[in-house]
Amino acid sequence: MIKIGNIQLQDNVLLAPMSGVTDLPFRRLVKSFGAPLLISEMIASRAMILQTRESLKKCQKDPNVYPLSVQLAGCEPAVMAEAARLNEDLGADVIDINFGCPVKKVVNGFAGSALMKDEDLATRIMEAVVKAVKIPVTMKMRLGWNYENLNAPSLAKKAENVGIQMLTVHGRTRCQMYNGNANWELISRTKEAVKIPIIANGDIKNSQDAKSALELSKADGVMIGRAVYGKPWLIAQVAAELKGEQPIATPSIAEQKKIILNHFNEMIDHYGEQTAIPLARKHIGWYSAGIKSSSEFRAKINTTQGADNVRAEIERFYDNACQN
Repeated sequence: MIKIGNIQLQDNVLLAPMSGVTDLPFRRLVKSFGAPLLISEMIASRAMILQTRESLKKCQKDPNVYPLSVQLAGCEPAVMAEAARLNEDLGADVIDINFGCPVKKVVNGFAGSALMKDEDLATRIMEAVVKAVKIPVTMKMRLGWNYENLNAPSLAKKAENVGIQMLTVHGRTRCQMYNGNANWELISRTKEAVKIPIIANGDIKNSQDAKSALELSKADGVMIGRAVYGKPWLIAQVAAELKGEQPIATPSIAEQKKIILNHFNEMIDHYGEQTAIPLARKHIGWYSAGIKSSSEFRAKINTTQGADNVRAEIERFYDNACQN
């Protein structure tokens, strides 16, 4: 069991926060299969203070989806603290600080993984956020900026000292972006440096990867990101296998049809038809990957307009797949 403040997680397999993916409809879906902690898309702290429509959508809470962790990015301690307070008021159960995002536009604003280059500023941000809220605060980072500066253990110690309750370490440096392989073994240095729970992240695609990551990193849990694309049931499958429970079967094609239609309908309700359809296309593509004639189906979906027409295409494709 992993404890974050007064929150006890039932499993140690977590869903990674992913921009453009882990919105409320997707979090609801993953939770329905069983997931111990749901983390929002990354939200810029200044946008949160301005309470832009987009930022409020990203942190929207469903009382049935507990606990909700809201991930914030930024480089100004006071702004991060205020954004954290706002999210606590809006119902967040956990605040997660992003020191791991490698994307250029985030790093150029001296946020995300850029903050690993300035441990003093990173510490001031963590301390300000922890003091601003009564709910637990966690943090996500990388091994370091590059292989010459693997300072995750040092920053982890500072995080623990200011009251951070859990740390996630992606087993790459910022300079690697998402290239090469995640080094799970190097995460063990961070685990050795602190007593708070450590979560290993990066390149974990299945239960065997999860077992290897836990063994090499000595971490308390794992976080799965891109492997969940089109497989919202994967978190539950990996968790069951790690516990030695009865394996959870992948849903049948007929069941997948119901899942994808439900997901699509939730996106329509959440965003409205005009915004939801372009966003849903990538999910539909991920779901259908590997099914016969999926490339033709994806091409069709990418040009289909109107929610009813998209639903009809999904039904036609999955009904045909069931018969083959």
